[in-house]
Amino acid sequence: MKDYGQHFRQICRTAGTAFLSILTACAPDLGNYTYTELDGPEVINFPEEIDILTQEQLVIEPETEGGTDEEAYSYEWKVIDRNNDNAVTVIGEERNLDYTVVLPPGAYSLYYTMTEKESGIIWQSEAVLTVSSSMSEGWMVLCSDGGSTVLDFVSEITGLTYRDVLSQYPGMPPLNGPRRIQWLSTMTDASSPYYLLTDDGATRLGKDSFEWTEEYSMLYESGSGEALVPHSIVCSGFGKMLVSGSKAHYCETMGFSGLYGSAVNKDFEVAPEVGANVLASQVYAAVYLLYDTSNKRFMGYCPLLERPDLGSQNPLADLDSMGEIAEGMASADEESVVGTAFDEYPEGYGYVYMENTRYDPGNASMGVTYTILADGQKRYVYGIQCGDMLRYADCPYVIGKAYYGDISGCTNIAKEDNLFSFSSLGNFMYYACGSIVYRVDLSAATLQSDIQFELPGETVTCLKFNLYQNTDNSRKTYDLIVGSETDAGEGILRIYEGYDSSGDFTDADPAEQYGGFHRITDVTYKERIY
Repeated sequence: MKDYGQHFRQICRTAGTAFLSILTACAPDLGNYTYTELDGPEVINFPEEIDILTQEQLVIEPETEGGTDEEAYSYEWKVIDRNNDNAVTVIGEERNLDYTVVLPPGAYSLYYTMTEKESGIIWQSEAVLTVSSSMSEGWMVLCSDGGSTVLDFVSEITGLTYRDVLSQYPGMPPLNGPRRIQWLSTMTDASSPYYLLTDDGATRLGKDSFEWTEEYSMLYESGSGEALVPHSIVCSGFGKMLVSGSKAHYCETMGFSGLYGSAVNKDFEVAPEVGANVLASQVYAAVYLLYDTSNKRFMGYCPLLERPDLGSQNPLADLDSMGEIAEGMASADEESVVGTAFDEYPEGYGYVYMENTRYDPGNASMGVTYTILADGQKRYVYGIQCGDMLRYADCPYVIGKAYYGDISGCTNIAKEDNLFSFSSLGNFMYYACGSIVYRVDLSAATLQSDIQFELPGETVTCLKFNLYQNTDNSRKTYDLIVGSETDAGEGILRIYEGYDSSGDFTDADPAEQYGGFHRITDVTYKERIY
């Protein structure tokens, strides 16, 4: 076997000899020279960081020490876009800057350059410039005004609430039956990551101020030309999935297609939600979780199984078969299916609800997907973890059997209009029945519901946890978001902090509260994406 260490050491010796030769060749000339120190201007009190809104006036009057007369210099102010293509924009050519900011929201480097006209010598100062709009960060509040879609925005930048922000785009068709307002991963939809989902259809919304163009329509993302009407969109690995009606569609985001294909389930119907690993940062061959409502069973979908180098296998199979495929691809010492929360995957139950979380009890970079199933008035919770068929990156397993619990004894658990949500902080389930919000500690020996709080004279219309994407906001992922409607028809948004309370919101006061909305159907936080 070749000694790579000896080979590397020989390279280093050779390189070192060459380096000494260069040093010898570049040895200083010790002749007599006269050195003159430049008496240039020094810019003092130049700002290091600047935050400003679009359309505001950016005024900077640099103070200088030294140098000669102002007329001896030419001046330039320029910004370099750090968001996309490093584009350079000159915004001023006077000693002082007085500029109306028309730059798109984002991160920039601001340079102030003084050039001595006679010699061409330059002096330069630099600052970090962050440009925001009133809608760069804050709560996107999706409401229903008698069935019509209304999107309001609570700005973190200005502290103001902007009503019906979509009305400023008259070309946008009316969309009734608001379902969700989503922010997808910037890796999959960097140009326009916001999606409005309604009963009438779905569309993207622009990333700056929810601007709209015809090309944002979901029709332009369908490879079959079908106008998809998704209930939600889930991203994992190099793809994303949605359910339109009762058919699931997959879109590959790595490569050139970027379009949703025809339905992956031809012979049966599936539930509106899709399970996926929303925790791991890298998943190569993602496994998605579907619930077959025709045959009442869980199904797994791994699109990369169709690839010839993986055996051209059927990418859609029941979970037992998916586990067998995974075992066939694994080495003898690798586990594919882990967890002992239940022995067999359930069959024959009706579907109630499914939600993806980042709760990872086994520290395997596999967030738990919770599913509530029904058998008459009885209710059961199953927790399944979706991993990576190839196990190349974050996930060492393919499927995890993480949880099972019988929640039939919880108060009013079988009511049809209940709202459910699961925390990523721990093994907690929350549900709202009318004006009351309950919590169920799924790790307890006896599963029972505990009242968290009641909103007299109101009905809870939205209950969820926002899965923040920026690291700085990670603790907020555990905050409980509650949208309610008063008897008088006013929508109210409340945010309850969950991290410090360990997910116990008993008699908690909201950390944030906003009113004046129509009936709230969904709420998502718009984070800065620069």
